[in-house]
Amino acid sequence: MSKNQRRSFLKNITLGGLGAVTVPGSIGQGELHENAGNADRAPIDQETHSFNGTYSGKFLTRLAFPIGGIGAGMFCMEGTGAISHMSIRHRPEIFHEPGMFAAVSIKGDNPRAKVLEGPVPEWKFFGQRGTGNGAAGTTFGLPRFGEASFKTEFPFGKVELSDHQFPLSVTIIGWSPIIPGDADASSLPVGAFEYTFHNNSPDVQDAVFSFNSKNFLATDKATNSVRAATNGFILKNENAGKPQENTDFAVFTNEPDTRTDHCWFRGGWWDPLTMAWNTVKQAGIVENPPVDKDAPGASLFVRFKLLPGEKRSIRLCFAWFTPESDLQIGEKSVSEKLFYKPWYAGRFKDINELISYWQNNYHELKSGSRSFSEAFYASTLPPEVMEAVAANLTILKSPTVMRQTDGRLWSWEGCGDEGGCCHGSCTHVWNYAQAIPHLFPALERSLRETEFGENQDMTGHQGFRANLPITVVKHEFHAAADGQLGGIMKVYRDWRISGDVNWLQRIYPRVKASMDYSIKTWDPRGKGIVEEPHHNTYDIEFWGPDGMCTSFYLGALHAMVEMSVFLKKDHKQYAILLQKGKAYLEKELFNGEYYYQQIKVDGLNAPDPAKAQSFGGEYSREAVELLKKEGPKYQYGTGCLSDGILGAWMAQVCGLPEVFNRSQVTSHLLSVHQNNFKVDLSTHDNPQRPAYALGNEGGLLLCTWPKGGELSLPFVYSDEVWTGIEYQVAAHLVMMGKQDEGLSIVRECRKRYDGRVRNPFNEYECGHWYARAMSSYSLLQALTGLRYDAVAQSLYMHSQFGDFTCFLSTAGGFGTVKLKDGRPALNVVSGKIPVRKFIVDSKIIPA
Repeated sequence: MSKNQRRSFLKNITLGGLGAVTVPGSIGQGELHENAGNADRAPIDQETHSFNGTYSGKFLTRLAFPIGGIGAGMFCMEGTGAISHMSIRHRPEIFHEPGMFAAVSIKGDNPRAKVLEGPVPEWKFFGQRGTGNGAAGTTFGLPRFGEASFKTEFPFGKVELSDHQFPLSVTIIGWSPIIPGDADASSLPVGAFEYTFHNNSPDVQDAVFSFNSKNFLATDKATNSVRAATNGFILKNENAGKPQENTDFAVFTNEPDTRTDHCWFRGGWWDPLTMAWNTVKQAGIVENPPVDKDAPGASLFVRFKLLPGEKRSIRLCFAWFTPESDLQIGEKSVSEKLFYKPWYAGRFKDINELISYWQNNYHELKSGSRSFSEAFYASTLPPEVMEAVAANLTILKSPTVMRQTDGRLWSWEGCGDEGGCCHGSCTHVWNYAQAIPHLFPALERSLRETEFGENQDMTGHQGFRANLPITVVKHEFHAAADGQLGGIMKVYRDWRISGDVNWLQRIYPRVKASMDYSIKTWDPRGKGIVEEPHHNTYDIEFWGPDGMCTSFYLGALHAMVEMSVFLKKDHKQYAILLQKGKAYLEKELFNGEYYYQQIKVDGLNAPDPAKAQSFGGEYSREAVELLKKEGPKYQYGTGCLSDGILGAWMAQVCGLPEVFNRSQVTSHLLSVHQNNFKVDLSTHDNPQRPAYALGNEGGLLLCTWPKGGELSLPFVYSDEVWTGIEYQVAAHLVMMGKQDEGLSIVRECRKRYDGRVRNPFNEYECGHWYARAMSSYSLLQALTGLRYDAVAQSLYMHSQFGDFTCFLSTAGGFGTVKLKDGRPALNVVSGKIPVRKFIVDSKIIPA
């Protein structure tokens, strides 16, 4: 490492180093760690947030941490301890704060009570729905703790509450299961809060813990009730006419003496909440049996005493069950009336069976999740990297990801406020997402099954958006060049990760059909370039060869050569096109600094651009005049495109042997950093979607034109900042040995997501929890070179960071890898990772 890198490394250790701390009670040891010397415990009025550190004060403003399962829905634990974003009916409900709260009451001559949350963020006072009418019916007006802080070690989030006027301080651990390799355990519609109370006073405290909830499931013309559950209650909505609304939400404790009020006071105005709070503030306990219908809410109570200095923990579990939906997405080529059903509805009969499973397996699921968390955070990588990777793992728990009853994934690109955004596991967006193939390889392969199955016709044309439920799609629009070609590289990646040769043999004919279609459609003259108009992730078509999609083409050709050689299949055509395309890319599409696009209309098989099919709509009279002067709309031409050599990054993260010109790739990435990376966007023009980054914020622009030639109407997102592209460029820079440049992009990105304006756990693009942001996972591989090849049972590493410890997840298990003084060591935490040899900087070291 250079002197600057070593100084940065030492600074990172100070800010992000991890030392174990014991958390007493039922929380268990080693669950959440604190930075060495408590360096991350910043005061409430801190001016900056330390990467991977504790959030407090203004940095809690927008913080909301997802809790739920893969494809199972979620709710969020806010940085204050509040519950929000309740999204359990197969769609996002971003602004759904369901009117539920925990509280602690102190008995005595002068009873005191506080909601187990920190101060309500000021943005909730006015500006969202209902606040113009006083935020009627919310719990915002109930007393809370004066100070709060939040720290995460995914999938665990920890809220600390304190108040100098209250004798108890409280720690809340919120979590839901996620265990790499165990997709079913990680797909459960469950979550938990573990409350630990600490008596800081010199007196014995006689207290009552309560959890209180409106029946937020209630809908018109339905039977809304609260049913009994062991040590808790079940909110219930039943509507025979709308089965998609039938939902159960269970809340229960691990305390055998829990008392339950199954029916709040029934009355007008705010009577139910008023009466429920009257009970809480008097440290009372109410027990009412279930009623047949119209129960406005429910509460559970646990009484406990604490001696001076004593601690006590209470576990609160949540489970939900919405077995049906009215979701039918996409243009189907079949006539059946089919609707999406979640995976868990095929696994569990009803809410009671789910509750029983959650209760009986709680400790095992927690132990597996904790093992993952501890292995992940054992990494010694820079804190901005660990923060970026972990923050975007929450996408797996968001409504972006869905899983149907046969176990296959189906996903949106992101989440709108009240519905999914951009359907169908969009292949060119999910190219970037590198977390699932390592954490849940079987789930990732299910995406390949759909892409090369229901989404592909006999000609090899691949629809880039899958139907929901997954059925055969119609083929009435362009294939997406980057999505279809990226899928071929992903087959190679998924084969090497899984080691499943039978799977490769089975899917190979479909992959070959896809490759041959790509050649025929986009390179009919056999030049080794993508030349004909090609649809791509910017929702338009590029006309003429460009560095971005040609690099995808070369990567796919290379993958076909490698897979064909292994299976002893003919690969001559692919090898020839690969060499032709490589030469063209290096000589014709590189301007000495970066790769660009040669805009082309003449000499193609394509029709007149003004008559071509496109998302951009028909050409107006003005657009036709512009076409005559500048060529087709929405190109980038001489621009410096941040994704301009994206296929080379894709090839590298997929484990393909290096084929691209390393010096040119490095030059391109440095040009992107020099021209597109801004630390202040206040003078940047953006008539498109500016809210991703604007004003005095920094970020990486999608494209600039440092050599001139910007078109009047360049591709439609060119002025924007997307975190998924920021991370892929950052990772690619690091892979090329440019750590400082790469990490500067990561830091600027995460500064925008520090909790003040944006949620640190919700990187958005076209919607919340946008899938492209999972490109951040590639930073682990970029810094360490870590890659496990299950076919050869080899573990590769090439450190850009000196000695390291880093998390590793494979199809067979997960653990940590350490490199010290050039010597590798593998510690398997769960499962099996057979290694015959380590390959460190191309040097073979027997295992």
